[in-house]
Amino acid sequence: MMRGVKATLKLAAYGTSASLGAFFVATRKNVLVPLDPTDAIFQHRLFCELNPANNPSMHDVCVRRIPISHIRPGLVEKEGGLVEAFCAGVWSGWGYELQRAILEKTHRDASTQSQLWSREELRTSTYHVGTLVTDHFEVVEKSSRTILMRSGDSPRNQAVREVDGLFEMSAVAKPDEGVVEFGLKTCFFQGLGKTQGPPVPAPIEWLHRQYVKLLMESALQNVTN
Repeated sequence: MMRGVKATLKLAAYGTSASLGAFFVATRKNVLVPLDPTDAIFQHRLFCELNPANNPSMHDVCVRRIPISHIRPGLVEKEGGLVEAFCAGVWSGWGYELQRAILEKTHRDASTQSQLWSREELRTSTYHVGTLVTDHFEVVEKSSRTILMRSGDSPRNQAVREVDGLFEMSAVAKPDEGVVEFGLKTCFFQGLGKTQGPPVPAPIEWLHRQYVKLLMESALQNVTN
């Protein structure tokens, strides 16, 4: 995800104080929370394999709770339907549109033609394990509540990478509370070599977190009435 994030946000017309203010108003309900050090992602086999030196990571979770009454009919009842529709909303929605277009210009060719590129493909996919998205994301694990992707570089590069990451989308219905809780969990790290510092500078980390809030807001339009 890191590739193209800075360019995407700069080109996304946050140039005036009015548009910046509008962004923060529009995404104010998308809450960024710290990722617990005991979170399962840090014990995931891929985190251990792709980060052999156990380098520090940049990590966070963006959470949004939506009343069940606002969810599209049928999604709650269908096993895996919520997380599939949420994932499809992340990649087919307007929040990812600019980065998708940039990657399409620079990475779509004969060798990547079988990957998901068009908004229609991204909207209708069920994101089974092995699905490749815009030469930048690979579905590596899927359950009825979560879809986990590897990111940070082209999926054609399966080796340990200079910058690598795991990106998890989740959707959990909580009928007792009358809500569905959606989450976007990020964990980026330096795979090659040993470092004591974070994988990206602080300004890029800040941009990334705003981008995640944007992706959340966009994705929710695919799961709500």
